[in-house]
Amino acid sequence: MATKPPTGDPVQDAPQVTPPKHAAAGLPAIGHTLRIAQEQMGLARTARTLLKVNQKDGFDCPGCAWPEGDKRHTAEFCENGAKAVAEEATLRRVTPEFFAAHPLADLATRSGYWLGQQGRITQPMYLPEGGDRYEAISWEGAFSVIAEELTALGSPDEALFYTSGRTSNEAAFLFQLFAREFGTNNLPDCSNMCHESSGSALTETIGIGKGSVSLEDLHQAELIIVAGQNPGTNHPRMLSALEKAKTAGAKIISVNPLPEAGMERFKNPQTPLGMLRGTALNDLFLQIRIGGDQALFRLLNKLVIETQGATDEDFIREHTHGYEELAAAAKEADWDETLTATGLTRPEIERALAMILASKRTIVCWAMGLTQHKHAVATIREVVNLLLLRGDIGRPGAGVCPVRGHSNVQGDRTMGIFERPAPAFLDALDKEFGITSPRGHGYDVVRSIQAMRDGRAKVLFAMGGNFVGATPDTEVTEAAIRRTALTVHVSTKLNRSHAVTGRRALILPTLGRTDKDVQASGRQFVTVEDSMGMVHASRGNLAPASPHLLSEPAIVARMARAVLGTASATPWEQFERDYATVRDRISRVVPGFEDFNARAARPEGFRLPHAPRDERRFPTRTGKANFTAAPVEYPRVPQGRLLLQTLRSHDQYNTTIYGLDDRYRGITGGRRIVMVNPADAAELGLADGSYTDLVSEWKDGVERRAPGFRVVHYPTARGCAAAYYPETNVLVPLDSTADTSNTPASKSVVVRFEPA
Repeated sequence: MATKPPTGDPVQDAPQVTPPKHAAAGLPAIGHTLRIAQEQMGLARTARTLLKVNQKDGFDCPGCAWPEGDKRHTAEFCENGAKAVAEEATLRRVTPEFFAAHPLADLATRSGYWLGQQGRITQPMYLPEGGDRYEAISWEGAFSVIAEELTALGSPDEALFYTSGRTSNEAAFLFQLFAREFGTNNLPDCSNMCHESSGSALTETIGIGKGSVSLEDLHQAELIIVAGQNPGTNHPRMLSALEKAKTAGAKIISVNPLPEAGMERFKNPQTPLGMLRGTALNDLFLQIRIGGDQALFRLLNKLVIETQGATDEDFIREHTHGYEELAAAAKEADWDETLTATGLTRPEIERALAMILASKRTIVCWAMGLTQHKHAVATIREVVNLLLLRGDIGRPGAGVCPVRGHSNVQGDRTMGIFERPAPAFLDALDKEFGITSPRGHGYDVVRSIQAMRDGRAKVLFAMGGNFVGATPDTEVTEAAIRRTALTVHVSTKLNRSHAVTGRRALILPTLGRTDKDVQASGRQFVTVEDSMGMVHASRGNLAPASPHLLSEPAIVARMARAVLGTASATPWEQFERDYATVRDRISRVVPGFEDFNARAARPEGFRLPHAPRDERRFPTRTGKANFTAAPVEYPRVPQGRLLLQTLRSHDQYNTTIYGLDDRYRGITGGRRIVMVNPADAAELGLADGSYTDLVSEWKDGVERRAPGFRVVHYPTARGCAAAYYPETNVLVPLDSTADTSNTPASKSVVVRFEPA
């Protein structure tokens, strides 16, 4: 039987702390999954829902973007995927009566955990100017408010249209079409804050900003390097792929500042032996200092070049450009500086080199641990250099694998959610719809916040997500949003963004992945693209949480009709009635989606083309894969300070907090903790269990403080600390971003510790 939501906010700064675990999944994962699912859905609904997750006739998990193989398990989900589904399919409801009882001032004091636990929002809600709480509004009234504000703007560029990665291909395509027909490229998205660095680096080096491998490639690899990533919590189904690769003989190197249980041993809950014994995954753990990855890969590249016969000379000669520049730069790589930058030992690096040289098929996987630094793009380019030297792009079992953290974040970008669109995409869009899209670049997330802060943006429309919780420099961001005239959030559940508003605000409740979507032409499905370029259908199987919900495509279509009126020749009403008509248009605009409807109907979906992988063709400015030779950077930390990385707990997905435990790290019942190496803690006088304020230091001299964190002695890399976001987003300066990509540098924040 489902339980009621909590009435009060639990204490989050007094956790129980035990030693970290050394294995992931297994029986504890099954037990935790069933408990959370039962609390939110009840037993019968749990079975009916979870058995459809990631199935060919079911719905795509609203969690991460990890792909599925052709053969699916009956339980094709992980613990955190089940949590995501349970939170969406919950029987708890947030009604207009809830908002009447909880004014905005009350919501603003609540934690993200408490807000998310209240349940599904059932009706459109409106905060009028000067009002102290949300009140119910009709859909027609809501779209009238949006139209009033958008048409009153001095320029279309005063509007921001943000997208979260959960949005389907169909909704994303319509959303960007509306924005461009309205007249702006202000289409910031969650990718700006995570894998924008990957896209920037890969587009320059191999010509396409996506990974080049398939699930089958991982199974065939001889060496897999997992850098700056914690699959056990953030992409748990990846552990099954790593286990299969290990069984086939692959070696695995993990490069990370923290030891992570999932990379030590995976207890596969799909098999009895897996649950009992598990599989050791790591062959080598390189506990690198935060931000030292570029220095590590540069030295490895130097050593590969210096080793006779280690480079693929035919591949380099035929398919690459810039080798001489890289070789000259790599020659300058210094052992002593690399050891300082990385905190590693010479034998550790030499062992990694030996494993690289022994492999004929190498894949490098990475996530936010590489992408959220000032030198993130240069770091990822250096990763690509290694693979190019070895000829490890465009052959089975080898390539680049940026692991996306949100279902369909990659698909949204493919559909045109991008503030800097390619001219060819806009030309095709304009030809198809008879419009004239703007050509000037729009705002990404950081520039959107700056525009709101400076009064240059006055309306924020967010398609899903938790903009306030996901963005850096919390106090600056919240003040910027409060300067706007209108904030609009398309949401399934409450989050912090609903409590931080413009002068007026709307919450538009929408269908989730688990919900049946029935329109005038009949039952609909949507499509998504996974982290490896596979596109497939998603069909919810539950009755919607309320009869007052609209789907995301319907919300965009009705908003477009209200805002653009009869001046628009786009058949918005037809698009709402039948999503197949949207896919027909996509097939004529987006390369790789030809015959979209027929291919989407296949149970297995279809794979998008990828020129470097499929034919070793590199659509770059040189027509070849590009070596790069950026100067090596790594963070320098003043005496008495540590370098902080923000990260997730195990009871968390992005900004959604499912619970207050971080089981694998031994943290139970709290989130306001900071993990510090015991040796560093001793030098700084930080006793285990003591309380401290975290204060970040940045060149602007502004004090950014996160108060009241419990110190946990933890085996982090020396000189490094770690704490959960969004609680520590307040410490990340808005202007501290990655070169080129402008991604917030949330993984390298210099902090000092002051008594709480």
